[in-house]
Amino acid sequence: MKRVQEIWEHPLYQQNLKELTQLEADRIFCRHTPDHFLDVARLAYIFSLERGISCPRELIYCTALLHDIGRAEQYTVGTPHDEAGARIAETILSDLDFSAIREHRSSSDEVPVLSQLIYEADKKSRNCFLCVAEPECYWSPQKKNMTIQY
Repeated sequence: MKRVQEIWEHPLYQQNLKELTQLEADRIFCRHTPDHFLDVARLAYIFSLERGISCPRELIYCTALLHDIGRAEQYTVGTPHDEAGARIAETILSDLDFSAIREHRSSSDEVPVLSQLIYEADKKSRNCFLCVAEPECYWSPQKKNMTIQY
């Protein structure tokens, strides 16, 4: 998964990840760390295999690695993290000439499925049942992962 590694090593990715890590250092709720990004990737890939969904593993991992990268900008200037992340990802992917992800605006059937996989994996990657801050968390009870599932 050469392109996953290239995203990881990209200076803009590392800059945003470093800033995000610093901004969340004292956060009591779930943090947006490389462990989280990889947990999301692995779960989304498992879901795709279990459901017989044809979605390339590299695309799932690249998407998961980038899905929360805009959070630092959300914390510092208030831009929604999905908007900031899309802009950051577009720059990184353009630099790497990775056109597959840039096609996320197309009408391809894979795009909504990938989004669903990442969303579900994002929620199920969180072990809310272990979190001491769970009672204070703003997530609705329906979003919280209160049982061991994967």
